[in-house]
Amino acid sequence: MKKNKLVAPFVKWVGGKRQLMPAIKEILPNNFSTYYEPFIGGGAVLFEIQPKKAFINDSNEELVNTYKVIKNYPEELISDLKTHINTSDYFYKIRSLDRESNFDKMSDIKRASRVIYLNKTCYNGLYRVNNSGEFNSPFGRYKNPNIVNEVTIRAVSKYLRNNDITIINGDFENALNNIRKGSFVYFDPPYDPVSKSSNFTGYVQGGFNIFDQVRLRDLCDKLDKKGVSFLVSNSATQFIMDLYSRYNITLVKANRPINSDATKRGEIDEVLIRNYE
Repeated sequence: MKKNKLVAPFVKWVGGKRQLMPAIKEILPNNFSTYYEPFIGGGAVLFEIQPKKAFINDSNEELVNTYKVIKNYPEELISDLKTHINTSDYFYKIRSLDRESNFDKMSDIKRASRVIYLNKTCYNGLYRVNNSGEFNSPFGRYKNPNIVNEVTIRAVSKYLRNNDITIINGDFENALNNIRKGSFVYFDPPYDPVSKSSNFTGYVQGGFNIFDQVRLRDLCDKLDKKGVSFLVSNSATQFIMDLYSRYNITLVKANRPINSDATKRGEIDEVLIRNYE
């Protein structure tokens, strides 16, 4: 199948996989029936392989709404994005909307527009929420942020509409209900923190803890017994290496610019874990 090179992530997401793509592509299975991605994030792997049939999920409700709006209302979203302005006062006004009681009354299009605007104009493009589930990244002070990327939005919309892509908002386990042998799952969970200080306050209220990491491994064991191929990316901590020791582990290098300590930014070890050759 010919892929459309214009189909690409429309938001920058922490831990995005674009730079690891060569390593990931090298070990993707050759054949599978249905693609599953329970932590879709920015969607770099989905948009790289562009499967005909896929189930994509994220626990971040605002992100999932944005995927659905891009799929169904690309032109309305583009029009709304054009109304935003790149100033500090305006940014904080838009950022504060999720602290207001009528936030859930906002239209899906306005909410999707808000997510993209904040992502393009906030510091480091870092989508982050506090323990109350409120967006809390500061203003980025960029001169010309690309708030309205019409080409990407239209290309992604066309891909999502012209293929059998189911978009789900929920827990990663629920995203795999009724999965069958012959399917392929790519897991890109929030990473196990390399150090106590590097624990990133999450994409969703409540975060992702050590028990969730074990729950994910247990799910991988179930998939393995079922004859479903999976690939997991994570940090190369001893905990993760031990957790998946019975599987095929590939060590890869990644540049991660987000750390409060500038000396700890740069190349770090990550792992790609799979249950197939």
